[in-house]
Amino acid sequence: MVLAKNIRFLRAHAQMTQTELAEKLGLQRTMISAYEDGRSEPKLSTLNVMCQLFQVGLDELLYHDIEALGRKALQKKEIKILTIAVDKDDEEKITMVGQKASAGYLNGFADPEYMESLPQFQLPNLSRHATYRAFELSGDSMLPLVPGTIVIGSYVEQLKDIKSGKTYVLVTLSEGVVYKRVFNYLEENGKLFLVSDNEHYKPYEIKGEDVLEVWEAKAFISTDFPNPKDKTKPATLEEISSMILELKDEIRKLKA
Repeated sequence: MVLAKNIRFLRAHAQMTQTELAEKLGLQRTMISAYEDGRSEPKLSTLNVMCQLFQVGLDELLYHDIEALGRKALQKKEIKILTIAVDKDDEEKITMVGQKASAGYLNGFADPEYMESLPQFQLPNLSRHATYRAFELSGDSMLPLVPGTIVIGSYVEQLKDIKSGKTYVLVTLSEGVVYKRVFNYLEENGKLFLVSDNEHYKPYEIKGEDVLEVWEAKAFISTDFPNPKDKTKPATLEEISSMILELKDEIRKLKA
């Protein structure tokens, strides 16, 4: 019953209702009630999301009475166990997350059975020292990459390794699966700025604690060939940096 007690305590400590927690986990409110009453236990994928959300280790959540004994001494985040697919020669394959699968991926990325249900493929000329995943774009916020383009990303284990100005696929609690140009302000305010290459979309910020996975864009696959007459160009890094400074100024003015 320690797990049930911990879920109830951590939710209350975070000043969340059962409905709010259910929304973050992509579940019905009745499931949260069942977890807290000990009538049901979350799947591993849901437990992993809870650990990210409440900033606790899996062992602490499952076996340590947090309310009675207090938090364990803060340690570095547990190394995530990344679910991967391999071929008969034990070579890693690239798992494909399509537009329709992106919503389910948020809850199933740590579930081996779910991951096995997704398409897998391999590509030549990619470093064997990294793990890759493919994500299908659903919007036009990152022109000239059009909807349907498949972005191949390599896994980034630590948020601190995000390089400002590079493009990443982020798996997040608040925004789902998104592909953006990212600027890292974690040391300054614990947040990331997400910027679209299509200037019609405004930049926005996201808390580092909301990020579940990070994949640095390394390649893309598209059936849409570039048109030399198309004058639509992504914003330059200088223009993006200027946009971020303006946005931060606006946020400071609003807070004042």
